[in-house]
Amino acid sequence: MSEVLALAGELIARPSVTPEDAGCQALLAARLGRAGFRCEQLRFGEVDNLWATHGEGGPVLVLLGHTDVVPPGPREAWASDPFVPEIRDGVLYGRGAADMKGSVAAFVVALERFVAAHPAHPGTVALLLTSDEEGDAIDGVRRVAEEFRRRGQGIDWCITGEPSSTARLGDLLRVGRRGSLTAALTVRGVQGHVAYPEKARNPVHQALPALAELAARRWDEGYETFPPTSLQISNVGAGAGASNVIPGELRVGFNLRYNPHWDAPRLESEIEAMLARHGLDFELRWHRSGEPFFTPEGPLRAAARAVLANVAGEPPEESTGGGTSDARFIAPLGAQCIEVGPVNASIHKVDEHVSVADLEALPEVYLALMERLLMG
Repeated sequence: MSEVLALAGELIARPSVTPEDAGCQALLAARLGRAGFRCEQLRFGEVDNLWATHGEGGPVLVLLGHTDVVPPGPREAWASDPFVPEIRDGVLYGRGAADMKGSVAAFVVALERFVAAHPAHPGTVALLLTSDEEGDAIDGVRRVAEEFRRRGQGIDWCITGEPSSTARLGDLLRVGRRGSLTAALTVRGVQGHVAYPEKARNPVHQALPALAELAARRWDEGYETFPPTSLQISNVGAGAGASNVIPGELRVGFNLRYNPHWDAPRLESEIEAMLARHGLDFELRWHRSGEPFFTPEGPLRAAARAVLANVAGEPPEESTGGGTSDARFIAPLGAQCIEVGPVNASIHKVDEHVSVADLEALPEVYLALMERLLMG
């Protein structure tokens, strides 16, 4: 069994459902310590974060990942125990195999190989791991980035191991992500009998024109490789439990995925002003998950394009699609960020898996990126 496959199996066997780390980072820190890395545990609240570095000064190249996983769901729905790694027909099964314990294992093996081959390499190579990526993402990389900002820790390049490939390893290179902004809207009315609407104020009726305007608005035409900004209403609730009662309150949840034309404060201001124009008595609570980031053409994209073309046989699609990742907290430190990882078809699903061949190729992908960027 290859060392990356064995290490991935060791990680999968630890049931690190967010925010638990279940000993994953201690295992990796001990291993990297033996390879000459300086390892620092950064624990905030219930979240474990590992910062492991080798070398001095710049440029600083960070491999970014997470050891936590989403819950497996009903275990009887799995063909095998989600926390017992199992190989069937050339495929490794287990929760986190693709998202993202496979990549984390590949990171560690690649880092070991890199410092063994280049013990006096220029700059700094580093691994940053958190156990809070799949959860609230408050005390994970978000908090670590705040600590880095306080210390003056710079980062030039960041490679996130999120499962970015679509059909085969290396067919897609993520060069940015949209921002994410979530709103909880409450529209207040006056409860009453449906037969006497003049004695009530129906918040559903009042809010419908505003919600229709929100849903229909074309926010922009896109940005570089980013799609247009999108607003999606995800939850609507009202009612007193009876069909003859006008509700006194309407609750609406919606989310915006937005490109660099916007930032969260501007979007919040636009939407609040629009709701006010409709004369609504409302309250809005916002959650800013992260601003968009975009890595323009430069050494990082060029290196990744060349390496992935060798793996996939043709240049990768360069995309900014998908959800969010922890790179959204690293990019504001001035880092250029990309995402390179295995096929994402099974992530968060029952019987999550990764191809053994892809997993065994990943360390060489990350090693080639490090050597192109730091060794010339």
